[in-house]
Amino acid sequence: MAEEGKFKVTIDGIALDVAPGTTILNAARQIGGDIVPPAMCYYSKLEGSGGKCRTCLVKVSKGSEKDPRPMPKLVASCRTTVMDGMEVQNITSPDVVEARKGVVEMLLINHPLDCPVCDQAGECKLQDLGYEHGADQTRYEFERRTFERIDIGDKIQLHMNRCILCYRCVYVANQLTEGREHGVIHRGDHSEISTFIENALDNDFIGNVIDVCPVGALTDKTFRFKNRVWFTKPVEAHRDCPSCSGKVTLWYKGEEVLRVTGRKDEFNEVDEFICNTCRFDKKKTADWTLEEPTPVDKQSVINANHYENFAPPAVIKEDAKLQAANVEQLARVERLK
Repeated sequence: MAEEGKFKVTIDGIALDVAPGTTILNAARQIGGDIVPPAMCYYSKLEGSGGKCRTCLVKVSKGSEKDPRPMPKLVASCRTTVMDGMEVQNITSPDVVEARKGVVEMLLINHPLDCPVCDQAGECKLQDLGYEHGADQTRYEFERRTFERIDIGDKIQLHMNRCILCYRCVYVANQLTEGREHGVIHRGDHSEISTFIENALDNDFIGNVIDVCPVGALTDKTFRFKNRVWFTKPVEAHRDCPSCSGKVTLWYKGEEVLRVTGRKDEFNEVDEFICNTCRFDKKKTADWTLEEPTPVDKQSVINANHYENFAPPAVIKEDAKLQAANVEQLARVERLK
């Protein structure tokens, strides 16, 4: 029996009580683990997101107590709210597993094999999705569409070849900034993210499009090709910032801060969006108050270089040898730009 004012829903045999209006995806997130459907376009902090990628499809085997009939088709869990008595199948349904494999195949139709040189490698949700749900080979027989890389501002580069049209970056610009200069143009398989005659994305919170992009389509030009993410060590830090919360993750190699990102939760979503000043201009330890090592999932490749005991790097001391090695490494991959 559900608690008063709540609905009882069962997902893969696990029952829980949730508030009315809760989506199936967010109900599954309360359970956690493998029960949670993957989501490439849904972002809980962005209003209106979801329903684009279809990776979160689930099977509703019982609609509700009042109407126990199953839903005739698989539904997007990020857009479907629970009903009292609803029963849902995710990983326990062969239909869902097969459909998800097809969705991943479609997402990878035009996606290039850039993982060896892509800055998103190691923290890319599309990599995880392809490994967990992808097919051995594609049935697509036509040429992939290709685009030239575009600099949209002095800090962000757009690789449209990698984009899966999740719309997250568009919602960030709509909801966090004063104006939006980019969006989806054209239709069907010609759709692409672009700016109006390649305008620059230039406002104080636009850097968050980098954090919300689930693939390597929008990259930080100040970090491009500087290092692989699993060779860095993330540290939680904060500062008094007049524009945002100032709560960030600093990515260290030795004593050098290679990049600054927003803090992310277990579902790879930013807790609080940060401003461009914190992201691009504050890359010295002296600018921050360090807190603790960032918690890292044991299954993540970043965990291979992680640490538990916190030893903050020196505020003033610089490692000239390490910095010279970083410059040399950057020069070797300069030709990939």
